[in-house]
Amino acid sequence: MKINKITNLLFSIILILSLQACSDTQEIFVSPGGDDSGKGTERHPFATIARAIESVNADKQVKATIWLMEGIYDLTSTVSLKGSQGILISAFPGENVRITGGRKLTGFVPIDKNSSAYRKLPEDVRDKILQIDLKALGITDYGEIKPRGFGLPVAPSGLMLYFNKKPMTIARWPNNGWVRIKDVPKDLDGKGFSYAEEEPGKWENTGDIWMHGYWKWDWADSHVKISEIDKKKRTITVADPQSPYPYSEKRRYYVYNIIEELDVPGEWYLDKETGVLYFYPPSNSSDPEIYVSLMSDPLFRIDDCTGVTLDGLVLEYSNGAGVEVTGGSDNVIKNCILRDFGTVAVNIGKIDAGSKIYGNTIYNGNAGTNNGVSGCLIYNCGEGGIILGGGDRKTLNPGHNFVERTKIYRTSEWVRTYRAGIFMYGVGNIVRYNEIYDMPHTAVFFWGNDHTIEYNNIHHVCLETADAGAVYNGRDWTQRGHLIRYNYFHHLHGVETEGSFNDVMGVYLDDFSSGTTVFGNIFYKAGRNILIGGGRDNVVKNNIFIDGQPAVHVDARGIGWARTYFDKKKNNTLFKRYDDVNAGNPPYSEKYPQLKTVLDDEPAVAKYNCIENNVFCGGKWRELKDDLTDSIVCFKNNVVKDSCDFYRFDKGKIVIDTLSDIFPEDFETIPVEKIGIK
Repeated sequence: MKINKITNLLFSIILILSLQACSDTQEIFVSPGGDDSGKGTERHPFATIARAIESVNADKQVKATIWLMEGIYDLTSTVSLKGSQGILISAFPGENVRITGGRKLTGFVPIDKNSSAYRKLPEDVRDKILQIDLKALGITDYGEIKPRGFGLPVAPSGLMLYFNKKPMTIARWPNNGWVRIKDVPKDLDGKGFSYAEEEPGKWENTGDIWMHGYWKWDWADSHVKISEIDKKKRTITVADPQSPYPYSEKRRYYVYNIIEELDVPGEWYLDKETGVLYFYPPSNSSDPEIYVSLMSDPLFRIDDCTGVTLDGLVLEYSNGAGVEVTGGSDNVIKNCILRDFGTVAVNIGKIDAGSKIYGNTIYNGNAGTNNGVSGCLIYNCGEGGIILGGGDRKTLNPGHNFVERTKIYRTSEWVRTYRAGIFMYGVGNIVRYNEIYDMPHTAVFFWGNDHTIEYNNIHHVCLETADAGAVYNGRDWTQRGHLIRYNYFHHLHGVETEGSFNDVMGVYLDDFSSGTTVFGNIFYKAGRNILIGGGRDNVVKNNIFIDGQPAVHVDARGIGWARTYFDKKKNNTLFKRYDDVNAGNPPYSEKYPQLKTVLDDEPAVAKYNCIENNVFCGGKWRELKDDLTDSIVCFKNNVVKDSCDFYRFDKGKIVIDTLSDIFPEDFETIPVEKIGIK
């Protein structure tokens, strides 16, 4: 009895303390079936998130939790938070909350047999096609297909179609894979090429047929619009703007947005003049969920806020981005699913970083500090997964922004190159404990200084490209201080094409990238594991390399094929970027003293790179180019074996025998069990 009284007393004290702790937190409830003229209580919830935020902003001194009740919230405009503090927007515990930038479609009917569209379709599929009149549903803004790709800004997609949560394909030729350019006639003046196949001769040129191709290099793709098809000459002329690189014989491409090619399940076509959408459904589902994406702006915009959290939400179906965070601090997107976006799932900092940063590596995207993504699932995005900015390259002040414990895949569905799973720039940001896979190009693309990339499981990336890296940085002496440690790189292999460098790298320190430490990683069947392309002051230490092809490559391209970079009179990229940050003076000269002397110390030679204390087994362990020798590149205390017996796989995960006598005496154990999502 006495114990029960004590227990009840303790419970009462805890309850009172809990109520006191929560007294400064406002609770607001929202439901798709609510009413914005209501009170925002659990019994009388608001109908929209915007109304809930408005009620919080009426008293900015109070922290707030906005509980979203189960259901689908179809947005027509961005949910904006500006200057807010301490707001949690969360799914109510145990409930499924979906927030879309689109609209659900119902009312598909068989195609009109008297329509011109019916006549254009292949005879064997005509009676399988459904149609719906979007204009009759009040949908008149379809967005537009735009030139997109290498060297161009991130751009919203036009309207897209989703069937049972899966993206459908705009009618295209060929249905899978690519065709090849036959040749490039001189009379087209670099604005087109010839084709060998019969199909283009069947199309009526509607003025909105597009092509997507790797027109010159297997690391640069772009979307271009057809202006004319000459069916007699079998040539295609491209409207301006052209591909950033010239059209070249045997390069790969496909053509899309063609009603005549609506011929396999899952394809669709929108006639923008009539507003009629034609669809070949992938199944005969009795009650499918069919959505179109409509919004081009982010679903959420968090601007100059502190402590705003999005938790447990599903964000989907938009032509633009999922969440944009600019400025502020301690804002987090966590435990969310973000999918089916025309651009990216999350941009911390401004979304235009990718197009601006090559020409201005000190670009500051106003990304704030301690902002991040944690515990999320991200997939099916058009131009990358996450853009992660933060920090200031002029002052070298860090951003401490982060992506952690997040799974990212299939996030370069529109633009296939230089739209990474994570595009990181600025100073002092962190990518850790993630899994990134199923990508046509790079997993993590990093610009700037002092970034940390650690404990990530990176595999099956660069699947569609060549001369590419799972983790990539390049063309700057000053972007130093990076730490790449405790990652697992495996199963990397790109495409094989004629006449170009086809390899894929695990860590690609391209074109004079310098001052990066690669420590404690595992490389297993990871292509050309590490490439140091003419840079200096890089350290490769305490790693395990299995079946590298080769494991480590170092070249001095500055005295080889890239020697033109050292003609300063041409104001080339390397020297310009050195001058942009005033690298010979503080803070750069203090933090990276090597930069004070680099211009006077044979800058074209790949000096002061050190490969030490690593274990190499199987494959080829090293490759030196451009007359580099052991007197220039430091190799010490490495173990090289023809075969390996110190690892095994357990349920697909690599296990390292840390007691094996193969390891150097001072080799630090790699914490394999901590790699990836936990």
